[in-house]
Amino acid sequence: MQLTINGKARSFELAQMNTAQLVEQLELVGKRLAIELNGEIVPRSQFEHTKLSDGDKLEIVGAVGGG
Repeated sequence: MQLTINGKARSFELAQMNTAQLVEQLELVGKRLAIELNGEIVPRSQFEHTKLSDGDKLEIVGAVGGG
């Protein structure tokens, strides 16, 4: 599967994947993230249910603490 993540083309061996599996593949499990899929925000509660397709464009942003 070919995905564009934060503007960079990435290849994954899995033919089918959801956003939760992508987070796992990218070793981002447990991190506070916001994911945008083709211009739409994916709520964390929907990661398991949101399937990815070849050619999808994602933006993944991690939360940064500060004050």
